[in-house]
Amino acid sequence: MSENIHTIPAIEITELVKQYPSADAPAVDRFSLVCYPGEIVGLLGHNGAGKSTTLKCLTGMLPFTSGSIKINGFDIKTSPVKAKFTFGFVSDKHDVFVKMTGIQYVNFMADAYGVSKSERAARLGELEEVFCLGDRLNEPISTYSHGMRQKVCMMGSLIHRPKLWILDEPMIGLDPLTSSKVSEFMKQYADEGNCILFSSHNINSVQKICKRAVIINKGKKIDDFRFDEISLSGDELEDYFLARTSAEVNADTAKNDEAAQNE
Repeated sequence: MSENIHTIPAIEITELVKQYPSADAPAVDRFSLVCYPGEIVGLLGHNGAGKSTTLKCLTGMLPFTSGSIKINGFDIKTSPVKAKFTFGFVSDKHDVFVKMTGIQYVNFMADAYGVSKSERAARLGELEEVFCLGDRLNEPISTYSHGMRQKVCMMGSLIHRPKLWILDEPMIGLDPLTSSKVSEFMKQYADEGNCILFSSHNINSVQKICKRAVIINKGKKIDDFRFDEISLSGDELEDYFLARTSAEVNADTAKNDEAAQNE
């Protein structure tokens, strides 16, 4: 989607810095990003590159050192509630209420976002076609596999039809059929005028869903491109990604990982 000055960005990150007290180098270093409605953007980077920290700052889960973040026009610091009502977030940790059943969790999320009973029923039917949990929705989440917890987290994050859908490594743990359905759902959801940002360390996986990718390495944005502009495929794409990053996990990255875990 071409940038339109009359369209409010779904995401507007400006010079974001996140410095953990126990780390020598910033986990995120002057990172800027603008994403628009209708886009699916893949945030690419090796483990420890700063992807999850960036997403946690974006969603208000982590305070950041400096810079600014706006979501659908709302500043995440000064208008956090208004900003959070416009997005859905799926963490890579699947921190859900495991004593709840799946349907209780989805209803809990619907209540939190003020979704009416009639609207949530219709929405639940649409989501069930994608995630296919069936009768397992009536069972405790504690009995779910990793992939099933991922599915119910996705359902809960979408129940209010957010303008922005943010996901951290969304395809890990999903079976091939669900992964394919989620990919098609993402494309349809973006075509409806919504924006999607998700992190991954697999450039070929991102290419299947996204038209645009942003590479982050050691907390810095080092590339922002459209796949149709670089005219690469398969192993060439992987080589391109590796050439733009470093596969070696340096001491700064390791320290940032440890600091993030202790934050």
